[in-house]
Amino acid sequence: MLPAMSSESAPVPARSPLLPMFLIVLVDVLGFTIVIPLLAYYAEAFGASPLIATTLVSVYAVCSLISTPIIGKLSDQYGRKPLLMYSQAGTCAGFLVLAFSSSLWMVFIGRILPGLSAGNLSIAQAYISDHTAPENRAKAFGVIGVAFGFGFLFGPALGGFLGDYVLDAPFHCEISFLVAAALSALSIFCTYVLLPKHEKPVAENEVVGPGGRRPSAFDWRVYAEYFGRPELRRLYVQFFLFSFGFSLFFSGFALFAEHNDNLRWSHSEVGWLFTYSGFLGIILQGGLLGRMVKKLGELKLTVFAFVAATIAYSVIAFAADWRWLVVGATISTFGHGVLRPVLTSRLTQAVGRHEQGVVIGISGSLGSVAMALAPPTGGLMLDSHQVVIWGLIPAGVSLLGLIVTLLWSGVTPQNPDLPAARVHSDP
Repeated sequence: MLPAMSSESAPVPARSPLLPMFLIVLVDVLGFTIVIPLLAYYAEAFGASPLIATTLVSVYAVCSLISTPIIGKLSDQYGRKPLLMYSQAGTCAGFLVLAFSSSLWMVFIGRILPGLSAGNLSIAQAYISDHTAPENRAKAFGVIGVAFGFGFLFGPALGGFLGDYVLDAPFHCEISFLVAAALSALSIFCTYVLLPKHEKPVAENEVVGPGGRRPSAFDWRVYAEYFGRPELRRLYVQFFLFSFGFSLFFSGFALFAEHNDNLRWSHSEVGWLFTYSGFLGIILQGGLLGRMVKKLGELKLTVFAFVAATIAYSVIAFAADWRWLVVGATISTFGHGVLRPVLTSRLTQAVGRHEQGVVIGISGSLGSVAMALAPPTGGLMLDSHQVVIWGLIPAGVSLLGLIVTLLWSGVTPQNPDLPAARVHSDP
């Protein structure tokens, strides 16, 4: 009896959440990426300047910085499923508001609503962490990365197609937002049907991994404690610089391509370039990254990725035609495709397993801060028609990331299973 019962139950915690989480995250990301090529153009149709259009990203980031930790804590108390459905409902409502917007303030409401309910990804990570054994979590979290890759592969292309070929007027993007809302509604349905009704409670003192708890936006004592550790502080600086450069590029590229006299791209062309980047990202995440880590090590990969990001943003800044944009996008996909997972991995190796949830949470907060500050910085440049400078800012930030990585290359990652006393010691 005992061996049979063991053979039946052993695979369940490791594999049961993966398929539903893959479908849920994939549908969520598809809905989000459909609007990427369209949102800036949509805001401009209501009279927004490039600066105002880019702050749509900042508004979402500020709201999510505050809401995500709160929603995460509520999911600890009341279960992952109801809070995941709440987060998805906020996303769906935001898309519906965008679809029926008649003025610019409604467009902002359409981004504030999903920001106030942000937390889909964090709760999905927490759910996987709850239902998988620690030794299987890294592989399980890879499912989310694959879902993101497929979402970024097909979403932008679909958004560009809907904007260009389904509609007659170039800025009437309502159908795209309605499709995104429908996908969000489908995600809610998948969550309701595929996830079990009853969940195991999360103990207050439970040891958690990368899907674990996240400090609140104003928990200054926690931030001060973790930034006080030299090995973490140095990695957090690198992560923030990466996030700032990528957020500036990601939020303003559509406007850059539109206002650049050498390009004059439409949203469909932007969508296809993002699709190309998504395809390369799937190849990178599908096995190349693991091989590169084994061969070169994470520190060397961090250096190479910052070099790639610096070159890529510089190439895009001076792009004379679409060919140079493709070259820049190819190089930048390697840069940001490597930096996020590798820096995250190095952060988790610098602390004990019981602290990984907090460390990942702080990096997420830093990403939100970067997403709040970077878009209007780029928007100011685009407002004054400084398209080259717009591209050189993330290149300069990436160069700074390269410099600090080289200067602080002596940081040695800690074993994640070391006791806290060893982790707290200075290198």
